[in-house]
Amino acid sequence: MATITHARESVIQTLYAIDQGNNDATSQFDELLKEKKIKGSKAEFAKKLLNGVLENLNEIDEMIKDHLIDWSFDRLDKVDKQILRLGVYELKYTDTPFQIVIDEAVKIAKNFSEDKAKSFINGILDRIAKEIREDAKK
Repeated sequence: MATITHARESVIQTLYAIDQGNNDATSQFDELLKEKKIKGSKAEFAKKLLNGVLENLNEIDEMIKDHLIDWSFDRLDKVDKQILRLGVYELKYTDTPFQIVIDEAVKIAKNFSEDKAKSFINGILDRIAKEIREDAKK
């Protein structure tokens, strides 16, 4: 049975395809969801995430760039970049608790990235989450 994690993975796969120049990836998203048996509220959640990331991509990328330490955005692993983009979108634009967003991103990184990516992604998303919480208190 498909899970919310599977829905997030589908979003990351589609973002990756778009980043690699597949201009049809967005229109193929529904087919990918069907293939992975992601339906109902999980499919709607995935569509909301994908559209949200794409609509806010420039701002999301700027937030990531602002939190990279001794690393350039262009040097980011292509999969890690998509995981970060989705994580930042969820942190900033959804009500999903910060801990869940970060845990999900780390879980996905375990499946799709190199071993060291888990702590890298965790650190960046944690710093961004703290900044968002601080901004919300103002």
